[in-house]
Amino acid sequence: MWQRIQTVFLVISIIALLVSLVMPIWSAIGHGETAESIEQSQILTPFYLTTTPPGQEAKVAVPSYMPYSITAMFAVAAITLSIIEITKYRARVTQMKIGALNSFFLVGVLLCSYYFSSQLSKSLIQGGGEYGPGMWLPGISVLANLLANRFIRKDEKLVRDSNRLR
Repeated sequence: MWQRIQTVFLVISIIALLVSLVMPIWSAIGHGETAESIEQSQILTPFYLTTTPPGQEAKVAVPSYMPYSITAMFAVAAITLSIIEITKYRARVTQMKIGALNSFFLVGVLLCSYYFSSQLSKSLIQGGGEYGPGMWLPGISVLANLLANRFIRKDEKLVRDSNRLR
């Protein structure tokens, strides 16, 4: 199982997603649209958005879980599918199907991250904010998943060609 390169790519995908679950997707310390949101800080993670009211310390940060936790749900589903895909190394066709499904969940993680961070940056008067590692790590996971799927297809083609020669 570990001697196959697609397993290595799937493990890279899992690690990138696990790290992205604990890293911020987007953060901003800036001015909001209303007078009471001036000088507030916002940190978006896959699980929640933390908003610190103006002039307050981080101890009074207010978390908002929905709809931001949808990103984490997609990421956990993608991690689970990657683990299942690794264990199905003897059934390459099943692995390819799981890999295709996993691609949809990974794209869901990327789309949710982008959508929520862009909506939050639009709510700031100055705009902007900074993208964190949680925004880019799912992209690494998508690339690793695509490479794993490519090598799974290559293995399946090799097996089919060798069966035809017998």
